[in-house]
Amino acid sequence: MTATETTPEQPDEQSGPDPFLPFDDNRPASGPILTFRALLVGILCGTLVNTSNIYLGLKAGWTSSANIFGSVIGFAVLRKWSKSSSSRQEFGPHENNIVQTAATAAGGLSNVFVSAVPALYQLGLMDTPTKDYFRIVILTAIGGCFGLLSVAPLRKFFLIHVARELDLVFPSSSATAMTIRSMHQAIEGAAMAQRKLRAMVIAFSSALLLRVVSQYAIGVFWDWHVFTWLINSGVLVNVATSMESWGWFIEWTPAFIGSGMLVNVNVAVSFLSGSVLAWGMIGPYLVTQGLAFGEHRSTDPKWSELMSYSSLSSEFANADHPSPRYWLLWPGVICMMATSLTELACQWRLIWTLLRDFTRTLLQWVAQMLPERSNYRYTILSEPGSSDTLSDKDEGIKTWMWLPGLLFVVAVSCPILKVEYGMPIAETLLALFLAFVLSLLAIQATGATDTVPLGTLSKVSQVIVAGVSNQPTIEASQRLNLLGGALTNIGGSQACDLMGDFRVGYLLGTPSLPQYTAQLIGTSLAALISPGIFVLFATAYPCILTTESTAAAQCEFSSPSVSAWRTVAVAMTEPSLPIPPSSLTFAIAMSLLGIMAVLTRHFLWRGKWAHMRAYHPNMMILAMAFTLPATHYGIAFLMGAVAAVVWRRCAPAGFEAFGYAVAAGFIAGEGIGGSVNAAMSILGIGGRSFGSGVGCPAGVC
Repeated sequence: MTATETTPEQPDEQSGPDPFLPFDDNRPASGPILTFRALLVGILCGTLVNTSNIYLGLKAGWTSSANIFGSVIGFAVLRKWSKSSSSRQEFGPHENNIVQTAATAAGGLSNVFVSAVPALYQLGLMDTPTKDYFRIVILTAIGGCFGLLSVAPLRKFFLIHVARELDLVFPSSSATAMTIRSMHQAIEGAAMAQRKLRAMVIAFSSALLLRVVSQYAIGVFWDWHVFTWLINSGVLVNVATSMESWGWFIEWTPAFIGSGMLVNVNVAVSFLSGSVLAWGMIGPYLVTQGLAFGEHRSTDPKWSELMSYSSLSSEFANADHPSPRYWLLWPGVICMMATSLTELACQWRLIWTLLRDFTRTLLQWVAQMLPERSNYRYTILSEPGSSDTLSDKDEGIKTWMWLPGLLFVVAVSCPILKVEYGMPIAETLLALFLAFVLSLLAIQATGATDTVPLGTLSKVSQVIVAGVSNQPTIEASQRLNLLGGALTNIGGSQACDLMGDFRVGYLLGTPSLPQYTAQLIGTSLAALISPGIFVLFATAYPCILTTESTAAAQCEFSSPSVSAWRTVAVAMTEPSLPIPPSSLTFAIAMSLLGIMAVLTRHFLWRGKWAHMRAYHPNMMILAMAFTLPATHYGIAFLMGAVAAVVWRRCAPAGFEAFGYAVAAGFIAGEGIGGSVNAAMSILGIGGRSFGSGVGCPAGVC
């Protein structure tokens, strides 16, 4: 799984006695595995997940990987395909791995469309998504191809040379490999895969149908505004109006209920606790003390006291006159960055080992290019510990497979980004260099914890690029700031996906070259597909491209990651710091608390106190809730987490068999349903044209 700021935790399934060795029952492929059918099914699965990710990312900054989804769907479809095919080509785990790889690649590149790209439009730095389609495709293709080509030769480095020392087990990838192996092992495994698929299809169809139907009566089928019901009944009107103004209601969102099923209760409780702290305690206190201000939502006398506290409009929300959302955004973003950087700092030994071993591997590669009798060559190749500690029969990725392409991407990106975005060549090279270096840290974090800190690492790139550039206007500086972060985001995302897929193939014994080829094909298509999906959503919901208060108040998408990217760009380029003094003070205090929490978890809750980690708040998730003016996501998240706990305790075998399939179906189903709604809105037959506002505050949900 991948997230713009964080990701849900996956179960850490061990592949056997030694998680750093391939499965001991692997068999070589009996035929071609890089097949048209594998690519077709994988790319279709990835496109579904890509669509779902853009929808979910714009909703709450959350995205997921296509690895499990592609594995199960690929098995079910291609197993039937192979049985009905006249060629009777055998379908095995290696071809299934190619389906999953293509799905992961095609499902990637969505991150930037729920963060940097909308931020460019909200700051007025680009024209319209429709007119800019090919410009966006170019940016996406450059970042994606650079990310793939730059880390492709590091397969053995991460999976063999330093895997054991850095504990790079890649939990999600290991679980995916286990899933593929189990589905192919026996008839019983195949039957179980069919049942998993059935559960996934039922969950997917139910979520899609609910999302499409609910648009015509949101207040009945989707959002339960309990406090609006009390207002309409004349019960506790003042209290109910205040609760409704602060956005407290229940949303039956399958995607976030499904996401909650994939995380532990600690993460869900931290999420909801952040919402309660921000939107139930601090926000109301700010308003009562005159430190933040709301605006009226309706002119109807009955709803005259109904307020909106989520404006980010520059006319209404600024350092001198902040809305609660504007005030709370800074502590959330700053605390997220502080805790993430502290987490990285706590892994300094691993990072040092990573850099040391990478340098050694690079020197070995250079030494191998030298003449046989070179003393320098002999010295480097005879370094202690330089030999492989684990065997790998795969020949890996040859130099000619990546170096010419990488040089070509770097060479063409400089003039293209200069012409299309006004990005100077020096800054382009710096941004690409940062994308590569930060991708190494992202891969290390993904392999060790299954968490991809793309949001934080991208903001590091934003800050560095902004710090060294000297642009004539604020607009040019902000554009350069966001582009630098976008290249890191895109490159890091595809680099992590590629290395995770390599891990799946390594465990299954799949040759790396077909995987690498499938990734290149999937990424190339995703560079066309992802911008198209974004154009669809931007056309149907133009509110995601603006901070204008009226549009934002009625927008279905809160776009928290977009807000975080935009505020960092503004903060780094404005002549004066655009943060309310009280907000900055609180942000510093909250960041220090977050840093102390991280240090406590790393150094205090150890040994006999290790059990305390289960009760330790996740400060990253808690801070993220400050950037999300929608408390119903935390409620839905907790509902999913509690449902998973109950299911696991009452029927552990049933949950292990079907829990993750149901969760994946819920997530993908709502995402596709949201895309259907967007298309219906463009055609004029959606809920905006024919829907009812019954059950909604002031008739608007």
